[in-house]
Amino acid sequence: MSTVAVAIVCKTPMPGRSKTRLSPPLRPEECAAISACFIQDLSRTIGDLAADGDVTGYAVYTPSGSETVLRRLLPTSFKIVPQFDGDFGERLLQGTADLLDAGHQGAILVNSDSPTLPRSILRAAVDAVRREDRVVLSPAFDGGYTLIGLSKPHVRLFEDIPWSTSSVYRLTQERARETGLRVVNVPGWYDVDDATSLRMLEDEFSGRLLDFADGTEAPHTRQFLTARTAALAEPADMTL
Repeated sequence: MSTVAVAIVCKTPMPGRSKTRLSPPLRPEECAAISACFIQDLSRTIGDLAADGDVTGYAVYTPSGSETVLRRLLPTSFKIVPQFDGDFGERLLQGTADLLDAGHQGAILVNSDSPTLPRSILRAAVDAVRREDRVVLSPAFDGGYTLIGLSKPHVRLFEDIPWSTSSVYRLTQERARETGLRVVNVPGWYDVDDATSLRMLEDEFSGRLLDFADGTEAPHTRQFLTARTAALAEPADMTL
């Protein structure tokens, strides 16, 4: 049975170049550190899903030359595919095509900003993408999507999209209708890409974000935030 490729679309974490919209409140080195935690936790969930036997985990990554650093964050079973030059839509399209050209029955691209994304959402996306030529989406709460799944590459889905805006999900649905593709929605989740969504993540870990009570454990991210909170609570050293 051919597997479905489930791939994290990511940048290898580097201070000053990773999760820059989280600064402030995080410092550049903390942005890189939490980005590494996100990749570790999300790849752990995908690796757990791969144990079912019908999924292969991937990272579709940039920049070229960062492979050694990235592999330290991933399960050993993961494969890696470099992103090519172009705007974000072109890179998503090429990443999808690369995974399908590798012989997979479907390709699901997942953003790297959702460390607590439930296994159940990924499972639903894998099952949906197998059934026919369709586009599978998990709408994000900021108007984008957390994942997109396809069994064939469709150029129009990635054209003329104002990426990183609240119109991404809506316009992708419109592009699907233009192409004659059925849209299948799996449950939505949220991206952690600014101070507001970082507070949502902290609230989820504390049990205050009841709408996301079924999120995965995300141990690396939880440990990072716990340690940061403890460090901020320490009294300042007033020794002269």
